[in-house]
Parts: sequence; structure tokens; C-alpha cells
Amino acid sequence: MKAFSVKFRIAVWLTLLMGLLAVLLLVFMLSISKAVAAQASMAQLAQTVRSNLSQTGLDNGRLTLGDGFRFYQNGVSTLIYSRDQAFLAGQIPVSFTVEEDFQNGLTRMVNAGDERYLVLDLWLPIGWENGVWLRGLMEVSENRQFTTSLLRVALIVMPVFMALAALGSYWIARRAFLPLDSIMAAAASINKAQDLSRRIGLPPGHDEFSRLAGTFDQLFQRLEKSFESEKQFAADASHELRTPVSIIKGACEYAEKYDETQEDRRETIAMIHRQTDRMSQLISQLLSMTRLEQGTESACLAPVNLNGLLRSHCEELAYSPDRLILELHEDITAMADPTLLSRLVRNLVENGFKYSEPNGCVWVSVRQSGGEILLEVRDNGIGIPAELQEKIWQRFYRADPARGGEGGAGLGLPIVRQIAHAHGGYMTLESIPRVGSAFTLHLPAPGPSVQPDAKGARPNPAP
Repeated sequence: MKAFSVKFRIAVWLTLLMGLLAVLLLVFMLSISKAVAAQASMAQLAQTVRSNLSQTGLDNGRLTLGDGFRFYQNGVSTLIYSRDQAFLAGQIPVSFTVEEDFQNGLTRMVNAGDERYLVLDLWLPIGWENGVWLRGLMEVSENRQFTTSLLRVALIVMPVFMALAALGSYWIARRAFLPLDSIMAAAASINKAQDLSRRIGLPPGHDEFSRLAGTFDQLFQRLEKSFESEKQFAADASHELRTPVSIIKGACEYAEKYDETQEDRRETIAMIHRQTDRMSQLISQLLSMTRLEQGTESACLAPVNLNGLLRSHCEELAYSPDRLILELHEDITAMADPTLLSRLVRNLVENGFKYSEPNGCVWVSVRQSGGEILLEVRDNGIGIPAELQEKIWQRFYRADPARGGEGGAGLGLPIVRQIAHAHGGYMTLESIPRVGSAFTLHLPAPGPSVQPDAKGARPNPAP
């Protein structure tokens, strides 16, 4: 069975709906015309009979009629009856053959064989005990000619109306679905060219298609970001793992080719162990960066006592207190993820010691200034030249590889910046060569109602 397009089906349903509305309109017109005709006939009957009533009287027992009295006028026959309902004057229509009781002032429909009459009786009292009845009769025509003419016109006009309705409905459906056609064409083009950087690009609006296009654009953006992150991860991993893999391979080939002593074998195993540790650390850092970029590892913010967190974390780093110096004063609470914030502090502290003199020091402090919380890690190391300060946030960049040691991969500071962004903050750097560097995390200060628990943090409240 052939599948029709949505536009065609909508056009068919709209045409049928308009046809049904036209039929209902025709029925309504017929009903209204009958009701209007009935109301007009009743008004005409009442006006004629009351006009004749004012021209009727009795003089010494004799019936008198004024000059304006008409026994037949505007389709109304006026009959005069005595008090005892004896016929006195007028001409009874031939087809009115029924006996109808008199009812004063009530207009009603009376069937007389195949004909129908509107009947109105009015009592004209004369004196205390005398008077006459005036009865008005008006034949009600079925107006079949009007009905037939209307139906004939409808039969002629209806096909033309339905054809115009079908064309108009299809045009409306086609116009309404133009944005959807654009969405389908753009999606097909993106799928064919495998270019996730393209967008549908519909003008902004509040209708359903504009919102759908916006949703698709956001989806393509997320997919592009995910694929770029995956490509970046693969490229970074292949680039950085090449060196340790080559070292391990060379060590294995050397051990297979030459008869090593027990001491040489221990050195080879130790070197392989160091390289595998480096590879494991590198992969872990790359995965963390990829998760932060894709949003799969997001910050679970909770009130954190920064003094308690810094104090406990710096104790775990096992640096002597005279080299890792904490400058903590009043308690400061921030909305933060304790795990991510600890990783940020560890990366900054280790980076400070890595690029310091052998007996160099690192200072960690936290303070609140205005609407920000400032967490600062500074050192008295080699410093960073101004032209290189922006590059240190790039992946795998090291300001001084010779000072960084074998274990550094140049991922610590990029991870720090991503953690800052995940908290709604940012990083700043002040550095002077041969004097030292100061890295500062800027976090928005929480409201006064935020209070940490006894351990320095509490879980997020249920949504």
C-alpha cells in the first residue's frame, strides 16, 4: 500500500473538515431561514389581526367595521365569531376544515390536512357580557422552492468549494512544513557529508519547528564536541604514549638480545615499571579531561569549609610544613566539589614544587574579597615569562621540560582550568621570572545561609 506524505494527509483531513463545515453551514442556513420565516409570519399575523381588532365594534347589537378593516390582507384571513363562537363574517379558507377551539392571544400552528396554518384568536369585549372573537388564519408554506433553489446552488458550488479547499489545504500544509523540509535536508546533508560542524540555521522563533531546529543544532553541537573530544583523546594518547611504549619496547628487545646480569635486569624492570606508571597516569589524566569536557564528570557542588579541606589535603601530600605553608585565617565556606577541588589543589602544589628550587616553598592561602572567594597557590620557583603564560594552559605544554622531570605530561594545569570552569569560576596567573608564580582560583561566594557540616561538606539537597 502506498504511503502518503504527512502533508497530503493533512490536506485531505483539512478538506474533509471544511466540507463538513460547509454542510453544517447549509443545514444551519436552512434551519435559520425556516425559523426567520416562521417569526416573520407570526409577526405579520399578529399585526394584521390587531389592526382589524381596532376597527371592530358593536352598535345596538349590530356588528360595525371601520374603513381600515380588511378580511384578507398580507396572506392573513380575518374571521369574526360571536360570543358563542358562531361564525359572523369573513371567508374561511377552503383547506381549513378543522375545528379549533378559541384561545385568546395564543398563536399556534394547526394542521389542516396537507396544509398548515398559523392561528391567532383575540377576544374583543363589548359591555359586561357581550363581545366578539377575531380569528386570524395564515397559511404557512413549506417554502420548498427556496429550499430546492438553495440545494441546487449548493450542488453546483460544493465541488468548486471542495476543490479550492483541497488546493488551499495542501498549500497551507506545504508552507507549514517548509521548515521541516529544511531540517530534513540539513540533517541529510550532515549525514552524507559527515560534517557535524554544519547547523540547520533556522531563524529563531517560538513555533514548534524553530524549537525543533534549535534542539537539533544543540544535539549536533554536543555530538561534534563529543567526537572532537574523542579525536583529541586519541591523538593525545597516541602522541604521548609513543615515547613510553618505545622505551618499554627497546628495553624488552635489549633484554632479549643480550644476556643481562641480575642488576641490569632489575634496572630494566624498574624502567618498565616507571614507564607503565607514567602511561597509567597519563591515561587517567586524559580520561579526566575528556569527561570534564563532555560533561560526563560534572561538579557535585556542596557547602565546603575550605580551611578544613586545605588543611587535611595538604597533610596528605606529605610535604614538610616548612616548605608547604598554609596561610589560613577565618573560616570560609564555598559551594564546591571536594574531590575536584582537592585535585585542583594537588596539581597546583605539585606544579609549584616541580618548578621550584630544591629547597623551594609553596604557599596556600584562601580569602574572600567582595563577591569572590580567592584560593591562591604561589611558589618561589623559576617563574613563567609573560609570552608563555597563556600557553601553559594548553595540553602537553611545559614551560621548562628539563625542570619538569620525566613524570610530567603537561596536563596538570589544563585540568585545573577545567575544574575551575566546572565550578563556575576561573583561573588567573601572576608570575615573574626567577621570582615565582601565583595561581589564583576565583569562585563565586555563596549566600549567607550556606553552612557546612562538621566535616567541612554536606551532600547536595534532593532536587
